[in-house]
Amino acid sequence: MPTGRAEWEDELDYERGSRVSASQPKRPGDVAGPTIDVDRTIAVDQPTEAGNVLETDNEPGAQTRLVLASAVAEFDAAWKRADSPPALADFVPDAPGRRACVIELVKVDLDHRWRPGGEPKRLSSYIAEFGELSAQPVPPDLIYEEFQCRRRYGEPVDPQEYRQAFPDQWQFVAPFLGANDRSTVVVRPQQRDELEDLVVGDSIDDFDLRAALGRGAFARVFLARQRSMERFVALKISHNHGSEPQTMAQLDHEYIVRVFDQRLIADRDLKLMYMEYVRGGTLLGVLEYVAATDPDQRDGHLLLDAIDDGAQDEPSGSSIRDEIAALSWPETVAWLGRRLADALDYAAQRGVLHRDIKPANVLLTAEGVPKLADFNISFSNHIAGASPAAYFGGSLSYMSPEQLEACHPHIARGASDLDERSDMYALGVLLWELLTGRHPFRDETKAGESETSLQRMLEVRRRGIEPARISELPPDCPATLRRVLLTCLAAKPEDRFSTNAELAQQLELCLDARARDLVDPPAGSLRARLGLRPIPVVMSSVVFGQALGMLYLFMHNYRLVQNNITPDAKSQLDLRIILVVALVIPLCGGLMFFLCRRVLSVPWGMWRGKVYEPAELDRARADTLACGDRIALTGFVAWVAALLLLGGAVAAIGNLSAGLVDNLVASHLVAGAVAVTYPLFLIEFYVVRWYLPALLTRGTTSMSDAWRLRALARRCNLYLAIVGSVPAVGVIAGIAFLDRQQVRQIVGSIVWLCVTGIAAFVVAYWLFRKLEMDLAALERMVTARAKRRTGHRDLRTVVRRPVRSIPS
Repeated sequence: MPTGRAEWEDELDYERGSRVSASQPKRPGDVAGPTIDVDRTIAVDQPTEAGNVLETDNEPGAQTRLVLASAVAEFDAAWKRADSPPALADFVPDAPGRRACVIELVKVDLDHRWRPGGEPKRLSSYIAEFGELSAQPVPPDLIYEEFQCRRRYGEPVDPQEYRQAFPDQWQFVAPFLGANDRSTVVVRPQQRDELEDLVVGDSIDDFDLRAALGRGAFARVFLARQRSMERFVALKISHNHGSEPQTMAQLDHEYIVRVFDQRLIADRDLKLMYMEYVRGGTLLGVLEYVAATDPDQRDGHLLLDAIDDGAQDEPSGSSIRDEIAALSWPETVAWLGRRLADALDYAAQRGVLHRDIKPANVLLTAEGVPKLADFNISFSNHIAGASPAAYFGGSLSYMSPEQLEACHPHIARGASDLDERSDMYALGVLLWELLTGRHPFRDETKAGESETSLQRMLEVRRRGIEPARISELPPDCPATLRRVLLTCLAAKPEDRFSTNAELAQQLELCLDARARDLVDPPAGSLRARLGLRPIPVVMSSVVFGQALGMLYLFMHNYRLVQNNITPDAKSQLDLRIILVVALVIPLCGGLMFFLCRRVLSVPWGMWRGKVYEPAELDRARADTLACGDRIALTGFVAWVAALLLLGGAVAAIGNLSAGLVDNLVASHLVAGAVAVTYPLFLIEFYVVRWYLPALLTRGTTSMSDAWRLRALARRCNLYLAIVGSVPAVGVIAGIAFLDRQQVRQIVGSIVWLCVTGIAAFVVAYWLFRKLEMDLAALERMVTARAKRRTGHRDLRTVVRRPVRSIPS
């Protein structure tokens, strides 16, 4: 069973994805590939080939690193003990990564041999001695190391000598032979001993080491008691390199591990960074639980079980744990992702990129709240002398395509080209893995030549997620979460969400069942199959409503008029009716189409792939919410116009009593109310559920959209009252001013109006309840999005700095 233990993995790379770092800008054409920084706090300026053996997706990469570190440490110690140069071949381990070990041992040997009084040895001799060096092109970092050793210890060196000796590598080495003297040695042997000597029970500075939380080749993390403050902290002990404490000190956020301070032990060249102790383990431990649990058995309890398994204290109940326990597994993933996206957005506002998002760098509290840790290779533009290249690195399997390109020696992209969307991609990989238990990409698990491995990883990511991987998503995965993850994992940054704030809003949407089903219809539903294709629901509803109104008008008014005028007048009246209908209906229909044109044209255009400006989308959203009102108002105005045109004709050709005329006018208006109010809720329900969600998720919404939604909800209450009152008003108006004989003539229309009115109210009320919940869900979505933007996102124009390189 998984341990669930807090594996503080900063330099501790026990899981998938090796560490790369390039402290200097990438060298064009560098065949050695990215630098693998075994101790990420060491600034490695030149490319090394340690990456050839450490680019793995499993534990052997970390084991190889320890073997390499041990070999270098032993070889360096042998040099210090011996009176004559030790035999390098005796220290080369017979293990995977042998070539990388040879390269690093040669660097140590060069440094010792070229010192004053040493026995210098040229690179050509090593190449002849070790087949690992002759079998492949000599790595440029090894050429550079010999050049620097010779120059460092006073020998005049002509760069052209290396041009003749290594013509194939010259183009990669030439730009750096005049650079500052900085070693490319990945492993610094004397540093490992300092960390190895630390054991539980020791005291260092103000801290008593109580328990080991994690370790790697060049860093240790302990649970420690800080004596001066009488508190427990997580104490990370590394060597005095890097600027992680300065970076994290800028970040005060509920979903980022809080760093209290740092201390330096000058005589031992150690840096102590102490931070809050987060007791619930990491997402790496949760992933072990995911892999060991059947997909249909995963839910929020899985997260809590993983936390409780490694917790030192008995977990206590909390509202947060209760909330998590009630979630499905996809909802749990979205719950975690929303908080991590919040943390990344907060960091990005302050010019900080993380650039190493992975499960081991996400710590969990006992309640299940995630906290982002390990900003050791992040870049902050508020630290003096910082540049993106100096901090560049990360775990290969979680890197975005653009970050892999920045590692690639033949692609002209640098670390300074990355922005928060690169972290977004890595978070998408993490969430996908958490959701399915598998990595979204089929990367190789065995090490290969660094440049070749990078190229293959790039090709895989550029192709996107394979259908077979998509099919592994859980059956209960909401369509919204699927869309969000696929958007995060888009190969091109411009195809992802623009900010992590937008991603957080979308993940929050995944937790609102009604809102997410509105925005992303469930697979197989009618809306999912038809998308935004226009279907004639609105037109059919309008025609149906007008037909009901005309039917009532015919059953009531027409029958009364026909029984009270002469045959000649009947012919004239029929002709007038035909003329009025022919005039009013086209004008009314044309006006309706004009007022609601965007309700149809914009979704139709979006379905065909057309891109609209934000202002046009805003107008389309406003028109959609006002669509039903405009149709109802236009229709009723048309009925009033028809009344004016027909009323004069009836008065002119018929000898009707004043009471009968009043009754005809009142009943005509009731018929108009039937025509416009009975189909109203079907129209509103259709446009709100069919078109509006897609419009709300595109462009920039604001509180104005929330106000419009709220206003429509209030109007719907009014319309429901009108629908309910139409039968009662119709009965009163239908028999008013009529004698008994006239009432007997239209009693059928009154009964029809009552029955139809009751049925219409039942349907309208059912639609009203659905519409009310839909509007409330959409308002929650828009309000959360608007508050996120106005609450702190708009401050970005003031406080956010672009992530860029700052000259040293």
